Formats: sequence, structure tokens, C-alpha cells
Amino acid sequence: MRWHLGERAEIVWDIHLGDLAHQDHVEMSGKEVSLIVTYGIDVEGGVILKRKVVWPGLRTIPNDTHASLIEVFGHELLPTMRVEGQPVQEKLVRITFDGMLQLVSVSDQGVLVRRTVFPARDNPHVLERVEVQNMTEGSLRLEIEEIASTTYRRGTKGIYIVEAGHDAPASVILEAGESLVYMGWICASTLYATKEIVDIEIEEKKRREFLQDIGSSLQLETPEPHLNRMFNMAKIRAAESVFRTKSGLMHCPGGGSYYAAVWTNDQAEYAGPFFPFLGEKDAMEASLNAYRLYMPFMGPDFHPIPSSIIAEGVDIWEGAGDRGDAAMYAYGAARFALASGSRSIAEQLWPAIEWCLAFCWRKRTKDGVIASDSDELENRFPSGDANLFTSSLAYGALLSAAQLARELAKGDTAYRLEEEAVTLRQAIESHFGATIEGYETYRYYEGNDILRSWICVPLTMNILDRKEQTIAALLSSRLWVNGGLVTQAGEATYWDRSTLYALRGILYAGETELGISRLLEYSRNRLLGDHVPYAVEAFPEGNQRHLSAESALYARVILEGLFGIIPTGLDSFTCCPRLPMGWESMALRSIRAFDSCFDLVISRCGDGVMIQCRTPEKTETYLWNQDCPITIKIR
Repeated sequence: MRWHLGERAEIVWDIHLGDLAHQDHVEMSGKEVSLIVTYGIDVEGGVILKRKVVWPGLRTIPNDTHASLIEVFGHELLPTMRVEGQPVQEKLVRITFDGMLQLVSVSDQGVLVRRTVFPARDNPHVLERVEVQNMTEGSLRLEIEEIASTTYRRGTKGIYIVEAGHDAPASVILEAGESLVYMGWICASTLYATKEIVDIEIEEKKRREFLQDIGSSLQLETPEPHLNRMFNMAKIRAAESVFRTKSGLMHCPGGGSYYAAVWTNDQAEYAGPFFPFLGEKDAMEASLNAYRLYMPFMGPDFHPIPSSIIAEGVDIWEGAGDRGDAAMYAYGAARFALASGSRSIAEQLWPAIEWCLAFCWRKRTKDGVIASDSDELENRFPSGDANLFTSSLAYGALLSAAQLARELAKGDTAYRLEEEAVTLRQAIESHFGATIEGYETYRYYEGNDILRSWICVPLTMNILDRKEQTIAALLSSRLWVNGGLVTQAGEATYWDRSTLYALRGILYAGETELGISRLLEYSRNRLLGDHVPYAVEAFPEGNQRHLSAESALYARVILEGLFGIIPTGLDSFTCCPRLPMGWESMALRSIRAFDSCFDLVISRCGDGVMIQCRTPEKTETYLWNQDCPITIKIR
């Protein structure tokens, strides 16, 4: 592996003389700016540092999905430095990442340079803290090239001004061991906006405090340090991609393309159910906003809701038709409402959940499954007139909505939804159950005869009738390739989202050793390999962008797969933890779901498993026989 674990929360790439050139990219976000940094070493061991900067609130023309103001900066923002008149030739020796990127380089003239790159938390600045230290025993004269860049762009809010520069002195004498610290910046605003005064120390502190807050909530403790570190990284990327817009805070995928917009899969289905467990207030507010934004499109004519609400909430995208968006929304919103522990949120979201379920029920085919024009891959691969994903999501949505209805004293509705779930589950088995490539698993759609990665989805919904053969198919060489799932057997394309659904499903289904071995393989590759440290969108499409919601899906592998936590009420959940062989214990601490804060501690106890749920008020202990999930009430 190229990287290794650092002593605290970071990962480390130590660079040695003779190492081959390599570069990577990583995304970091604040509320008004997102930054994709390309970094690494060139063929001479020198610094590669390029920045793609996105301002989601500064809309360009035409104001479509991809209309965020974007500027790319290369080496022109690395000022030439001279020591005693001679150019400094930096050689990279170490790169670290913990939610902030730091590059450390040295030169033959005896200076050490530390660069720390990060986005501002609350303003539209990308910042770089540069420390240049004299490592010699004598004094040095250091000269730094002046850089000042100004560009004008036109957008929907007028003329935008993009500025870049630094505040280093032109020349300074550094005594032995002495350091110079200066700030580099990139910022954008409307032409006549008030200029913000930025203090690099304050901004770095704000970013650090955000990372510390994320790290202290929902802490994973296992004997596998790679798993713990990857989980912590996933929390960062999932939670940071929240931006201010004219429609309020929006959680967005990112990736250099998808900002100031929400999707029924990324935000409603993937990320929303995770955020109550993390409890980060901006992410919670952004999730609730996402669910609210879809409500005006839920009319009495039952026209499909759009796949995406774009451009700060003022336009829509529905280019792939109905992708099963109502099922995505109902499933995610019901899980979010239950885990929030808030009756107020539940009451706000209930009419929308009920509408989406009614829409799905109207879309039943003659075989009783749910029809849709496409799926979340938007016709990149065939999905027929009705696909397994949409029907499985609708089934899960019916069950969670029934539990939510019961919490809202809608007993008759809860009973009806449960009956509909039973009917749909039978239809899923009769319509999609099939032998594909010798495995008694599922066809993805009628006429499908090639294994597909999304056969994993029923496992995550506790449909386990075909689990052995489905898991065997998923982990066969036809689908599991180079540490993850390809979308379709025989193809090279992969999307991490299906791998993450599969890992969650395999663990939840009780195949602990198979699941944990593949989860560790995946985690080490993503955390410490050649492209770090997050789950990615896809390859070859998108060049493995670090989309935010994929990190939420990774976190849900731990919550719902490894710990088996499924919300069943505003203050209750079922739990079926999968403690791997060789582990004596594992824990999730500071869980913020159900309007509470509690720890869940799992330990081996004879032939069974002991589950302790610890709140500030009490500790409840359960001895689980590793069969049916147990129900835990928080209050």
C-alpha cells in the first residue's frame, strides 16, 4: 500500500528517493466552496499541486445541473522561492491527510516547506497555510515571488470576481531554525460584494473544530484500525458536502459537477438515513430541506417526482424518466424520520411518504412488482420496464413507513402498509427470482440473463430467501473484481454504491466472515491504496470522484451491516450485531439517533453475544442468541 495509518486521525504517504511519479485527487468542502486538489510527486520528485475550485452559490449561464462557478489553478499559484538568490528546488518527503491536506518538502538549500490546504468553513475561500523553515545552522535570505491573479466571469447573479494570491513578504531573513508562515488564498464573489477579511489561523481552527466534532460523534471501536480510520474518514466526506443556497442548506454529491442540487438517490435514499446517527446539525437540516424540496411536486395527478432538484432549488432534472424516485424518497424519508426521534419531523414528512407509497402502488405491473422507466444508473445499463432495485426499495419503504405510521397513531394505515409489503415481497420472489448463470438468485429485470451487482439489494431489506446463492454470485469472479463489484458480469465498469449495498447486505444476512473479509479488503484499498481515502462514485466514468453520499453508504455498512441497527420507532431499533471470529468486542459510541446520545457495546459471552446499550440515564444489557434481531428502546 502507498499510504499507512498515522498516529492520530491521519493517513500518511512517506516519499522516498527513487519513488515513481504519482498523483491523486481528493475533495474537501465548506459551506460556500468545494475544493478538488490534485497532488503528488513529478518525475523529479517535485511538488504537484493543482486546485479545482467550485463555488455552488455563484451560478453560471445556463443555470443547469453543472452551472456552479468553477476555476482551475495549476502551478502558477506556487510562487518561486529563492534562497540567497538561487531557486528552491523542492523535493516532497511526506503527504498527510486527515480532512486537511499537508505536503512537506525539503530542498538542498536547507529549507523545509509545509503546505496545509483546506477550504474555509463559512466563507468562499480556499486557503493554504505555508510554513517555510530554515533548517540550517546559519541565517538565510528568502525571497518569494509575488502572485496576484484576478479573473472576471459572468453569471446569473451578475459579474463574478475570482482572486488568488498570497501575503508573503517579498524578502525576509530567517535565522537558524526560524520559520515564516504566510497565507495563500483563492476566493470568488459577486463584483461589488463586501470583501471578507480572512485570518488563516482562525480559518484553520474552524476547519479543525469541524473535523474534531465529526470525530467525536458516532465513534467506531473495533480491533481493526483500518476499519476505524476508514469509518472516520467516511463521516467527514459525508457531512462536509453541505452548502448554503437560496433554498437553505443543501447536501450535494460534489465531484466537481453536482452542487446546489439534490437527488432522490444520493440525498434521500443514501445519505438521509445516516445523518440522524451522526447528529451533525447542518447535515440534518440539509436532509430535511432535501425532503421538503420534493413536496411541491407530489400532486393529485401522481405525475412522477423529478430525479433531481437543481440550481439552488429553482429548476428540476428528469432526463431519465421515473427512476423509481418515489421508492427512493419513501424509503429514505421513512428511515430518516424514524431515526431522527422527532415527532415533528415525522409529521412533516408523513404526507410525502404516504404520497410516494401510493405512487409506487399505482405503478404495479400485472405481476405485482413496481414499474419504472429506469433505475439510479439512468439507462447506462438496461433495467427493463420493472427492476429489482425499485421493487426492493418500495418493499423496505412500506415496512419503515408502517412503523412510522404506528408511531403517529395511524394503526389502520400501518396494518395496510404491512399487508402491501407482504404482497410485494411475494411478487418480488415470483417475478425476479431466477437462476442466472447457474446461481439461484435474481434476474434484474424480465429478460435479463447476465448477473448484475444490484441482486444484493434484497439482502439489505431482510429478504433472505435466496441469500446463499445470491452471496455466492456476488462474490464470484464474474462480479467481484479487484476488490469490488462490477455493475454487470463481463464488464469493467464499477460503481461503489452497489459494492457498499452488497457489503451491508452480506453482513446483515449473517455471513459475517465473508462480509468482514471483503469489507476489510475494500477499506484498505480505498483508505491506503493509490486513490484515497474515500469511497468513490464510479470508474471509468467520473475518474473515481469522491461523491459525498457514497461515504454515507460506507458508514451504513457499519451501522446496518456490522451492527445490524434498523430503526423501528422514534425511540427504538432492532439490533443483530455480527461480531467476527477473533474479535472479543466492538462498539459504537456517541450515537446521536432517536434524539438521544448513547453507546452500543458488543462483546462475546460464551456461545452468545452480549449487547449493552448505554445512555446517560441507564445501561440495558441483552444476551443475544445470534438468531432473530432484538428490539432496543432508548427511552
